[in-house]
Amino acid sequence: MREINKNSKVLDPYANTVHFESASHVGTLLGGLNSLRSKGLLLDITLIADGQSFKAHRVVLASCSDYFRAMFTDAMKESKLSEISLNGVSAEGMKYVLDYVYTSRLALSLANIQDVLSAASHLQLLAVVEACSSYLQKQLDIENCVDVATIAETYSLRQLKKRVYRFMCGNLLHFCQTPEFQQLSPSQLQHLLECDFPVDCTESEVLRTVVRWIEYYPQERIKHAFQLLRNIHFTEIPSADLIEVAESPVMQCLVSGNPLLGRVLQFSISLTRPREDMNGASLINSRGMELALVKVGGFGMSGVTNEITYFLPSIGKWRYLTSIPHVEQCNFGTAVLSNELFVVGGCFNQSLQENVHPFGFRYNPLTNQWATMAPMQRERCRFSLSVVRGHLYAVGGAGETGDGDLFDESAPCEKYDPIADTWNPISVLPGGRTQHAGASWKSYLYISGGLDQDLVLNSLVRYNTETDQWETKAPMLTPRADHSMVCYWDKLYVCGGWYEDDTTGTRVLVDSIDCYDIHKDRWIVVSRVPTPRYHAGIVVIGQWLYIVGGFHSDTTFDRASGVVECFNLETELWTVDQHYPQDIWEHTCCTMFIPRCRDDLEVIPDKTLQ
Repeated sequence: MREINKNSKVLDPYANTVHFESASHVGTLLGGLNSLRSKGLLLDITLIADGQSFKAHRVVLASCSDYFRAMFTDAMKESKLSEISLNGVSAEGMKYVLDYVYTSRLALSLANIQDVLSAASHLQLLAVVEACSSYLQKQLDIENCVDVATIAETYSLRQLKKRVYRFMCGNLLHFCQTPEFQQLSPSQLQHLLECDFPVDCTESEVLRTVVRWIEYYPQERIKHAFQLLRNIHFTEIPSADLIEVAESPVMQCLVSGNPLLGRVLQFSISLTRPREDMNGASLINSRGMELALVKVGGFGMSGVTNEITYFLPSIGKWRYLTSIPHVEQCNFGTAVLSNELFVVGGCFNQSLQENVHPFGFRYNPLTNQWATMAPMQRERCRFSLSVVRGHLYAVGGAGETGDGDLFDESAPCEKYDPIADTWNPISVLPGGRTQHAGASWKSYLYISGGLDQDLVLNSLVRYNTETDQWETKAPMLTPRADHSMVCYWDKLYVCGGWYEDDTTGTRVLVDSIDCYDIHKDRWIVVSRVPTPRYHAGIVVIGQWLYIVGGFHSDTTFDRASGVVECFNLETELWTVDQHYPQDIWEHTCCTMFIPRCRDDLEVIPDKTLQ
C-alpha cells in the first residue's frame, strides 16, 4: 500500500459535497406502498369494518393517524393482535380512508361525505376531516344547510358550524319559508337566535319565524317557546307588528301561562322605535351589527390610497375593510345611505395630469361587495356629497372646464335617486364653489364656506329639497375651506379648515368649533380644538364629534397627524381616543353598521413612522 507523503496537500473528503433531493421520492414511496398493498405483500394487520376485511401495514397507518399510532405503539392489547374490529366505522368509509392513506388522494361527493367524515373523525385523520369540512362549506345551500349543521355539531366542526349558521342568518328570509327550516331542532333554532350574525330581515320577521316554527308542531314545541322568545329584540319591533303577533293563538297561549312575557310585550309596544339613525344609516336589523367609525381613502406617507378602514368600539382597533374599486384617487364625495357607502367622482393622476371623473361606486358591508352606479352628469372633484331624505346631492366642486378648475360662474348641482339609479340636475348654487362642506337637516341641505376661485368664503346657504330653491343664511364667524360640517339635533357644527391671511397670503388654521342654531339663524363659538388641523376626517357618533388625522400646517416637517380627538357635544369636554396607526390626511370619515363577525387584518403602522 502506497504511503501518503506527509508533506503533500491532504484533500478534504467533504469538499465539493452535493446535497441531492428527489422531488419524485414521496410519490415513489407512496406508489410503492400502495403497490405492496394491492399485491398483498408485507401486510401485517387486518381491519374489520361492517364485516368487511381490509389489509394494511401497521407502520403506514401509524404514520398517518394518532389513533393507530397509539394503538400499535402503546401497551394496548390491539398492538399484539393481527385482526382488529373497528366499531362505528362503515366499510365504505374505511375504503375511502385507506385509499387516501396510500395515495394522498380523496374523491369526495355528497354520496360518500358522511361515511368518509365519520371514518376520518373516528381514526383521527385530521387532514381528511378538514377536507370534508371545506367540501361541505362549498356545497352549502338552503336545501342542505340543516343537514350540514347537524353534521358539524355531530363531529364538533367549529368552523363549519360557524359558517352554516352564518349562512342561515344571512338567508333567513328565504330559509324560514322552506320545509327544511321546520326540521331545525329546538337547540338549533335556539343557537340560530343566539348567534351574533347579521340577518337579512327585520326583527318583526324574526319573531314571526319563531311563531311559525312553534305552530308547525305546537304540542311538542310550545314548551320551548319562552326560551326561544327570550332571544327576540322586542324593542326593535314596531308596535303594530307586535300587536299583530300578540293576537296569534300561540302567543295568547304563552301570555296566559307566563305573565312576564305579557308585561314584556306591553312594555315593548309602548316604546317608540326609530327606523333610522341620526346619520341616515338605516338598518334592516341590528343583529350582529355594530356602528363603526369608517375612514375612506386619503393620503399617507406612502402616497394616495383607496384603502377603507374601520374602528369598532367592541374590538378597539383599526382594521382593514375594503378598497375603492378604481385607480387610486382623491377628492371624491362620500356618503352613507341605507347603510351603503357611496364613493362618487374624484380625480386621479395620469401622465402627470389631473383627471376628474364622474363615476361612482356603492359598497354593502353585509355582502362585502361593491357595485357600480350611474355616473354623475358632470365630472367633479372637491365637491360635497350629502344625503337628504333618501337621495344623494352633489354640489359644486371642480370639473373639466378647459382650465381644469372651477365650473364657470355657478356651482352645478344634481340629485341621485338610488332606486332608479339616475342623476338629475337641480337648481344651481350662485357663484363657483369648491372645497366646501355640506350637511343635512330634515328636508334641507346646508352648504358652508369653500373657495370661489382664490377667495375663501364664510357664507352659509340652504337648499330646500321640496321647493328646489336656495337661500342665504347667516354667514360663518370665520371663512373656512377644507373644513367639515355636521348636524347634531337642531344645530350645525363646523370644524377645521383654513383661510388666507390678508397681509402675508399664508394659510391660517381655524382652531374653533362654531355652532349654528338652525332655528335662531345664529353662530357662536363653542370650543377650541386642542390640535388644530385641516384636511381631517370629522364625524359625529352619538353625542361625540370625532376628529381623525389631518394637516397641522403646510410646512415640510411635522405636518401630518394620526391623532384622534373627541369633543362631547353635550358636555363640551375634550378627550383623546386611540390614535390612527398612521399619519393620514385628505381622507373622509363616516359611520356605518359593520358585521361584528368579520375577521379582518389590523391596520399596520407605516414603517417610516417608527
